[in-house]
Amino acid sequence: MALTGRFALLVALGIVPVVMAGGSGAAEAWLALLGWLVLVIGAGVLDLSLAASPRRVAVRRELPDRVRLGESVTAVLSIENLGSRMLRATVRDGWEPSAGVLGANRTRLRIPPAERRRISLRLTPWRRGDRRTDQVTIRSAGPLGLWARQATLAAPGRVRVLPPFHSRVHLPSRLTRLRELDGRTPLLIRGQGTEFDSIREYVRGDDVRSIDWRATARHADPEVPGGMRLMVRTWRPERDRRIVIVTDTSRTAAARIADEPRLDTAFEASLLLAALASHAGDRVDFIAWDRRLRGRVHGASGPELLARMVESMAGIDAELIEADWAAIPAQVRRITSRHALVVLLTSADSPGSSRGLLSVLPQLTARHTVVVASVADPALIDAARTRDDLEQVYAAAAAERGLLDGERVGAAVRRLGALTVTGAPHELPPALADLYLELKASGRL
Repeated sequence: MALTGRFALLVALGIVPVVMAGGSGAAEAWLALLGWLVLVIGAGVLDLSLAASPRRVAVRRELPDRVRLGESVTAVLSIENLGSRMLRATVRDGWEPSAGVLGANRTRLRIPPAERRRISLRLTPWRRGDRRTDQVTIRSAGPLGLWARQATLAAPGRVRVLPPFHSRVHLPSRLTRLRELDGRTPLLIRGQGTEFDSIREYVRGDDVRSIDWRATARHADPEVPGGMRLMVRTWRPERDRRIVIVTDTSRTAAARIADEPRLDTAFEASLLLAALASHAGDRVDFIAWDRRLRGRVHGASGPELLARMVESMAGIDAELIEADWAAIPAQVRRITSRHALVVLLTSADSPGSSRGLLSVLPQLTARHTVVVASVADPALIDAARTRDDLEQVYAAAAAERGLLDGERVGAAVRRLGALTVTGAPHELPPALADLYLELKASGRL
């Protein structure tokens, strides 16, 4: 049972006789007040008895299965009155705050018997993962609106919020460069691959080192008596290479850089690299790891690859534990025994937190091409440049120390044979894609 504001107002009106009576006739005033309270309570009991039962309803949800982070969807709640009385209800749908319900989450309805009404809520989730609602609370008021009957009904619902993949805006330009490497775009500047493709006639701009003299000797030039046509070999980047993306989900991934968790930036970079490598014909595997396997995508290609990756990433959050880097070489060996490009997306800005990573790099670089990708903090760079007063000078000194630590870790990674790439949250995904293209062009992949 619930009391409404209208009932409280009626009770308050009973104070009027007491105030007006003042010192004279106080006993009569108090008796009048008591009679008024009895009358109001009786009206409330009568009103409650005439209210429709909030449990005699049927609740049904209509929800989309998935939505990308930052996008909006409409959640529909259908309520059918199964009773014989008019249902005058206030309905509250119990979505968790991170579901991002826009506007008020309470709706007033009047539902005649055997009829149904629909409530539409606009959701804009601001966290990845499964956004859930388990209950619906219905408060049914009587005809006078004095007292109400309330019930909380089970009505589970779920919307899976996928990573937004904002970095896909960089994909068309990188695919253009990939086609240049493949030789499918007619440009004067041609990419040099590592896998033989075909023999064709020399044109201006070709590398003279690609001339095939044996093929030239077999192609006489009919326009020049005794002359030969210069023939060159064309190359294309090797395909069917293995790309293993390892995303660190330990405590360092929970830090927010430029108002975005490091883990989300790592997911953006992973998706862009996977999309680009898939178009290049390479095979991509993805694992999320801290001390246990948090997510894995293996054996997928084409559109299925990205679909399975975003599905796996959706429910992964950073764990406040240290990463077990010693297990990473074994995880990579389970995926492939061949030479592969192993991309480690982790924090590499502190010697203390990077000690485990540095200890396993020699095992990985002995068999694979290894890239360590990490997010740089733009606020740290800005703080190091601002020195207007004493407080800012101390902050700049601390920022410089942090930058020097990051440079030391990067230098140590390179000495152990791995490559490094760093960038701000919006710069890291395209920077990693560019490094992948450079490796393809130079024949290192």
